[in-house]
Amino acid sequence: MLLGGHCSGGIKKALESAHAFGMDSVQLFVQSPRAWRFPEHDPADLEAFRARREELGIGAVTVHAIYLINLASPKDDLYEQSVTTLSSTVDAACAIEADAVVFHVGSHLGSGFEAGLERVVPALRQALERCNDTTWLCMENTAGAGGTIGRSLEELTAIYQAVDRHERLGLCLDSCHLFASGYDITKPAVLDELLGQLDREIGLKRLRCLHVNDSKEPLGSNRDRHENIGDGLIGDKLAVFLGHPKLQGLPGLLEVPGDGHGPDAEQMQKLRALHKKATKRSGRKPA
Repeated sequence: MLLGGHCSGGIKKALESAHAFGMDSVQLFVQSPRAWRFPEHDPADLEAFRARREELGIGAVTVHAIYLINLASPKDDLYEQSVTTLSSTVDAACAIEADAVVFHVGSHLGSGFEAGLERVVPALRQALERCNDTTWLCMENTAGAGGTIGRSLEELTAIYQAVDRHERLGLCLDSCHLFASGYDITKPAVLDELLGQLDREIGLKRLRCLHVNDSKEPLGSNRDRHENIGDGLIGDKLAVFLGHPKLQGLPGLLEVPGDGHGPDAEQMQKLRALHKKATKRSGRKPA
């Protein structure tokens, strides 16, 4: 598993933070996560990112689309902003040769799943046409609050089928979100069944990255609150997720609070130790 995390600093600084924290993979924003305005990236900065990644040997790069995006919104202004921003995000991710753009599908805001899906499909088709063989678009599962879409494998499968199983549409599974939405990933049999269903309905080859987070909230709470490794309600049983043979080789990315500034060297040490323990227990060498 390519262990790493989300680092601040964007295109200019995220790689240096990842290197300093001992990460093998990195996730970053390519714009401010708190604003719609999309920057005009200097081509020199894009080239510098690609070169520096190679120098540092960062195995995987993931771009996370901003959380303001809502591809299921019935509100036309929000919907159009979301479509435009996701397209710009994909363009920037392709320019730095990222492996994936991870995004939250959004919320139907009470209009219902089917109505939301009708909005999501054309938005996704537009973004997917901007992807390439290197840079895929990856749906992230959600904790399931309110009208959010993607709270279950069934909902993710429905989206996947609605865009005709597009060759560049993948998945990102978040351990905290799985737990909060009711999947008890502390139990090997539950995780086995989930991954088996994913393989049957979508295909494990579509699983491109993982978010490895503990949870502040209990199983099935539908509340999305990440906790540091070992300090939440998943605790050391996060090893079940980390050590599963079918998840090895993927980027495993922290999105935890750390000391208040996000993933850091201490959290990376805890993640590596838990992964080593998990893979040793399963009889598989860390990958």
